[in-house]
Amino acid sequence: MTIDTEPFANRLEKNARHLARWAKRAGVSCYRIYDCDIPEFPVIVDRYLTASGVRIHLQEVDTGWRQTELEHRQWTEAIALALARVLGLAPSALVVKRRVRQRVNRVLEAQYQPSGVAGEDLLVEESGHRFIVNLEAYLDTGLFLDHRITRGLVGARAAGKRFLNLFAYTGSFSVYAAKGGARASVTVDLSNTYCSWAKRNFELNGIDLRLHSIVRDDAIAWLKRARAAGERFDLIMLDPPSFSNSKRMQGILDVQRDHASLIDACMAILHARGELFFSNNLRSFVLDPDIALRHQVANISARTIPEDFRDKRIHQTFRITARDGTADKNN
Repeated sequence: MTIDTEPFANRLEKNARHLARWAKRAGVSCYRIYDCDIPEFPVIVDRYLTASGVRIHLQEVDTGWRQTELEHRQWTEAIALALARVLGLAPSALVVKRRVRQRVNRVLEAQYQPSGVAGEDLLVEESGHRFIVNLEAYLDTGLFLDHRITRGLVGARAAGKRFLNLFAYTGSFSVYAAKGGARASVTVDLSNTYCSWAKRNFELNGIDLRLHSIVRDDAIAWLKRARAAGERFDLIMLDPPSFSNSKRMQGILDVQRDHASLIDACMAILHARGELFFSNNLRSFVLDPDIALRHQVANISARTIPEDFRDKRIHQTFRITARDGTADKNN
């Protein structure tokens, strides 16, 4: 079976050359090089500069193509070899994953499921912050590259504030907030694995765990208790998954259906002059227009999508504040 990978190699080389120049100017060490640019080569290529050298995270996107096991293996190997050749790397620097496209209303998002491979914990840096990534253990690596600008916005606004990070994953927003001078923070995620991962990221960045706490909990249930307890925050990051049916949750989360109630719950514990950043990566997402009747809403998506994701609808991000200073009154 002969596989012509030259179109892929040519596009990859062009992207890599352009993005390497941009990354050097911007001081970015981990970035996306290729994202299904050519339909015949439906893969995603991310480059990570780790403490032990450059590693490549190669994800195949399932398009429903029918291939025999032999054909699929040969196709994947050809892509990987072309990638290694163009980037001048040994094949051992590549981690190859099959990414299955799933219907969000049927199954739990795949990034939260273990791959069955322990993988290797690797150290990366982003704007002076240090993070642990693992390219093999899960579909996602521990650091969402498309949110580096949003992390910077949070860090720039955090000085002297009390910060809340919901659906926190491995706590990267909290690291930026703490290093940006937040006086305290609460980081909430349902997964033991990700709470432990966040703790290691905190320790790696010298963050005081007495002031910056990590809570393993269902974010929706936590919000209800926080409101009842009179909790208040100056800055909140709300970045829920598109869908989750975890057995540990109270019910099923669907971000399109549930985002309005999540935003209202956050606004109920936000100080009058506070800010809520709400983001999600559901490509079909449409913000409930009634939210703008209750709160001040600015769509800042274009501002938060970095150069390596510029042509992709990778996420939507909104800055939400109170109308007339009413954020911390009962809604």
